[in-house]
Amino acid sequence: MVMQKRHRGVVLKYEGLQKLKNARFASEVKNNNGISYTFEQLSELTQLDLCTVKKAFSCKQKVDIRTLQRLFIAFNIELSEDYYSTSIINKHVDLKEAISTENFYGRADELASLKKWIFGDCCRLVAIVGMGGIGKTALSVKFAEQIQHQFEYVIWQSLKEAPLVQDMVANFIQSISGVQETKVILAENLRDGILQLLYYLRNHRCLLILDGMESILSSCSRAGIYREGYEGYGDFLKLVAEASHKSCLIFTSREKPKEVALLEGKTLPVRSLRLNGLNKVEGQEIFKAKGLSVADSEGAKIIELYAGNPFELKAISTTIQNTFMGNINEFLQQNTTVSGDIRDILEQQFNRLSDLEMNIIYWLAINREPIGILELQKDIIPPIPQAQLLEALESLERRSLVEISRDENLFSLYTLDISKPTTMLPCNSKFTLQPVLMEYVTEKLVAEVCSEISLGKPRLSKSHALMKASMKDCVTEAQVSFILIPVLHSLLIEFGNTRDIEEHFNQTLAKLRETSPLEPGYAAGNIINLLCQLRTNLSGYDFSYLAVWQACFKYVHLQEANFAYANLEKCVFAENFGCFSSNNQTLAISGEDKTIRLWDRTVGELLNIVKAEKPYERMNIRGVTGLSKVTIAQLKELGAVD
Repeated sequence: MVMQKRHRGVVLKYEGLQKLKNARFASEVKNNNGISYTFEQLSELTQLDLCTVKKAFSCKQKVDIRTLQRLFIAFNIELSEDYYSTSIINKHVDLKEAISTENFYGRADELASLKKWIFGDCCRLVAIVGMGGIGKTALSVKFAEQIQHQFEYVIWQSLKEAPLVQDMVANFIQSISGVQETKVILAENLRDGILQLLYYLRNHRCLLILDGMESILSSCSRAGIYREGYEGYGDFLKLVAEASHKSCLIFTSREKPKEVALLEGKTLPVRSLRLNGLNKVEGQEIFKAKGLSVADSEGAKIIELYAGNPFELKAISTTIQNTFMGNINEFLQQNTTVSGDIRDILEQQFNRLSDLEMNIIYWLAINREPIGILELQKDIIPPIPQAQLLEALESLERRSLVEISRDENLFSLYTLDISKPTTMLPCNSKFTLQPVLMEYVTEKLVAEVCSEISLGKPRLSKSHALMKASMKDCVTEAQVSFILIPVLHSLLIEFGNTRDIEEHFNQTLAKLRETSPLEPGYAAGNIINLLCQLRTNLSGYDFSYLAVWQACFKYVHLQEANFAYANLEKCVFAENFGCFSSNNQTLAISGEDKTIRLWDRTVGELLNIVKAEKPYERMNIRGVTGLSKVTIAQLKELGAVD
């Protein structure tokens, strides 16, 4: 008779390990000033060999059951049969499709948050969301590598090729069960297939990771809406989130599916981690890996420009190395941040936007600084309801494309849709774009506007102001530098000279007046601002019966210009002035008597009195709208007639 060899040894299951860790933590707080015990201290406390203690806590090697009993007794807790197993956990780890994390930087806080949510708070569904290149995939793989020993099954699956939900569920079932399941059955009844998977998630400790959820989400619509034929993913996420089990599903995405937005909460088993960029120290590690010698100040500037995006930092490091021979200062002097690889990834995200989202993105680029909801609503034409605007902003936030500054103490309630829960938004929320995204969107705006002007078919230039004359000077100066002047440079290449540009603008104004008189829009105001940058004399120009919005007339002469029955909403005009000569010796002051007096400031002597032509001499403002009575009176004082 052959005696069977006795298989001795057990290993802590997840539940047992957590029980032991919680008791250990309580003891550390009470008896060790909150400082974690070393393995040497644990050995002394439990009277166990140092190597044995390490084995017990690692859960990778079996130990004698008496070892576990002594560990539990040391922390005044009872060892239950449910807390250990004769089988070592981590039966199956499938990360073969995952990327390498050999060059992984930082993310200590993010990894800690994921561990707390999954092991401490028992979360069943976790979303890792962020812009393209921010490091979502790398974080998910790194996390799986670090905690894989605490799961029976770890399975990583890419959604890049947009597999049907039936196939994805079948693959998970096959990996866990080891049995070939019939995909036809799943296709006929998806819910039964998901319930079958949930059976395995209840009976086994599993970590499932889906990478690239945006691949099965629809483009050109609100964020989080599924492509046709992929709606079953929503049912899958909902059932995984709401069903009782001891497993966890993590997915990465550039935008948040609607189910997650509805189900997540700080105390709920569904959480989302918005992944931001690397900090300055972590970003410097990328420069070192690329062989760049970057001073702290230079590195900090580059990291700020790219908001710490790892992909963008790697891409621009390569550009600096290859194109600028490693010279950081030379790169910074170019005043451009969007290179080929970065442009490609931004293009991917931009092409997913709805028309309204693109409309908003352009306005955020135009405003150049954070803007509130009410001001943004006033900019947009045709006007849209506030609920619709809020819904679009919420969608852009889910796509990780807008930055929001908030005062968490001030909230306003907005109900976006009666079928959805009320959305809480701070009443003083302001929205803007990251520097790289702002540059990219500005470039697209300039290119699109130039194309429209050349064709004589204003669309974007009608719905968006290229410069907002009513904003503060520093903003309008930026709009001139980054939008108006680049537009003019492109037009000069297209038309060859300023005269042809001016003639083309005159034809466009005449067409607007003929085909759509007083139609709300920014086309006429944009043309005027562009003409002003060309130093065009606007005397005698005909702007009658046009909506002239956001035009700046501070530094131009408008003698005999015709603004009859025009709408001059949010336009800015010149006022009386005083100034010094270039040598700072002569002071010129415009007086109430419509004269200019020249004074010698050194002796206080009046040198001359000049009767100057009024800046707006004979400018026709008959029937004009959009101006206050005070402004109209000032224009008349400066020569305008009605």
